[in-house]
Amino acid sequence: MQRPRHFLHFKDFTRAEYDHLFERARWIKAEFKAFRKYWPLSDRTLVMIFEKASTRTRLSFEAGMQQLGGSAIYLNSRDSQLQRGESIEDAAQVISRMSDIVMIRTFEQAIVERFAAYSRVPVINGLTNDYHPCQILADIFTFIEHRGPIQGRTVAWIGDSNNVCNTWLQAAEVLDFRVHVSTPPGYEVVPGRLGLQENRHFEQFADPLAATRQADLVTTDVWTSMGFEAENDDRRRAFAAWQVNREMMRVAGPQALFMHCLPVHRGEEVSAEVIDGPQSVVWDEAENRMHTQKALLEYLLCGRVDVSSACSLGERT
Repeated sequence: MQRPRHFLHFKDFTRAEYDHLFERARWIKAEFKAFRKYWPLSDRTLVMIFEKASTRTRLSFEAGMQQLGGSAIYLNSRDSQLQRGESIEDAAQVISRMSDIVMIRTFEQAIVERFAAYSRVPVINGLTNDYHPCQILADIFTFIEHRGPIQGRTVAWIGDSNNVCNTWLQAAEVLDFRVHVSTPPGYEVVPGRLGLQENRHFEQFADPLAATRQADLVTTDVWTSMGFEAENDDRRRAFAAWQVNREMMRVAGPQALFMHCLPVHRGEEVSAEVIDGPQSVVWDEAENRMHTQKALLEYLLCGRVDVSSACSLGERT
């Protein structure tokens, strides 16, 4: 049996594959906006496994799969045998025999890696503590929609070096752009842990204002990610000078965009005047999770599909 393709890291795909995904996302979104039915995944089932709570991930995958003609099943680890000690490897073999594709949103990256190793069907990383490839897929597509190709551009990441930041750094290597990272002391990026091939695609800045200077995109996330709530008070004190505000956006490039993966805490990681201002594209960014993930589902199940062609699904294995 041929091993399925998985999407566990952003670096799992090539630049050519991302060019294809972004073009397919553009076409699929246009069909959706025009109320034209496109059901390439009829009779196919997505299983969504959640250990972390979610709004955008669940809604975008569930709605997206249904819009492609398939069905989506929600599993919470608390309501399954995983909570009672069934091994990830056993669960993977059972679940992948009853579905066509699996999305997992969990804590440890090792969980999705172990599941994928025993799965007969493609596995998608819906978020782990280390990486969030589906979010960056949507973010880059949103940038392309508004400003064109991201190659050669500069992205400024302000705040915590979390899973979203880590994935931006992987994406910069694959798609050839730069990331300026500014974090408080003690929260810096550790390049070796991320498996980056070289350092020429990112630079770390002690001063967040310097990181945003002439950037094409300024982006951030909450100061306290899910699972780190015990650190909340310490993080608020440490990150106080890392709020994305009007001054940071003023020194960025003249056409700079602002993004945030949401949910947001206005007045903490970003000021209300920025996230609700004219440079913010956060609502397009949120919607595009659905469209880019539809392109991803199509690609993992159908392979490369030309705009003029229908998805051709093979037999189940």
